[in-house]
Amino acid sequence: MSLVDGFGRTVRYVRLSVTDRCDFRCVYCMAEEMTFLPRAQVLTLEEMATLSRAFVELGVEKIRLTGGEPLVRRGIEGLVAEIGGLDGLRDFAMTTNGSGLAKHARTLREGGLKRLNISLDTLDPDRFRELTRTGSLDKVIDGIRAARDAGFERIKLNAVVLKGRNDDEVLDLVEFAREEKVDISFIEEMPLGQSIGHDRAETFCSSDEVRATIETRHALVPTTETTLGPSRYFRMADSDSRIGFISPHSHNFCAACNRVRVTAEGRLLLCLGNEHSVDLRAVMRRHPGDLERLKAAIVGAMQKKPERHHFTTDGDVQVVRFMNMTGG
Repeated sequence: MSLVDGFGRTVRYVRLSVTDRCDFRCVYCMAEEMTFLPRAQVLTLEEMATLSRAFVELGVEKIRLTGGEPLVRRGIEGLVAEIGGLDGLRDFAMTTNGSGLAKHARTLREGGLKRLNISLDTLDPDRFRELTRTGSLDKVIDGIRAARDAGFERIKLNAVVLKGRNDDEVLDLVEFAREEKVDISFIEEMPLGQSIGHDRAETFCSSDEVRATIETRHALVPTTETTLGPSRYFRMADSDSRIGFISPHSHNFCAACNRVRVTAEGRLLLCLGNEHSVDLRAVMRRHPGDLERLKAAIVGAMQKKPERHHFTTDGDVQVVRFMNMTGG
């Protein structure tokens, strides 16, 4: 069995959401007042470990843990250690808001987690509070440094750029990444869920605009480097930090898509911008311990993977679920 979809694309990368809960309320991700899933509907850590094993046995090379915020999930360090020990897994990563890294970074690294993506959209404390509604910039910066001290191979910052809200900080964020000796990716906002607090059509900032801003100070040289994700990476001559761009609108990457997502409630989501999915929680709970049946369900789901998403920049929303439900 192998994970090949109806368009000949091989799935090698799974993003696994361990919770829909988060200690932040970022304006592009969720509403300020959220109703989260009842705990009985969320996969247990044992079910997540079983899913991870099934995917790796089917040829998946990379697993990324996401949320919500994965570090608010009780027992996350044990899950990391279990997944980190899977034979055949080449890359094991996590996307986090960074607020819990000062506490957890060293244990996560010892458990086999290799890489971290840390969300950081602004370096202004007041603006950080405005964008996240609840977050502390100092805690995130402390977390970045704790992760670096813990020995993670590469740390990458993720910045969602919104025109009129933080696009004036692009160069500051690049300089911060260079000073901290980490990578940074700039992301076009995903049109998922009803936008709260801004008009997406007015705040959309393309990767080409961000790149042009950076090149007023630093020449960017394109590379063929990849982490199996959608980032296109560039280098600067005088720094080891890489600059990445994730451009679901302006540079659609669907033709080379090698990813699927599993939501916290066990839905195998075949595309970020569509609702095509299969309920893997139902399979596991109806047939506990039957790994072969689970693997067959995953393989069968590949034929539901659509050819592409259809994101727009005019504020039109095709998918009403928020990013915390999708898994980063």
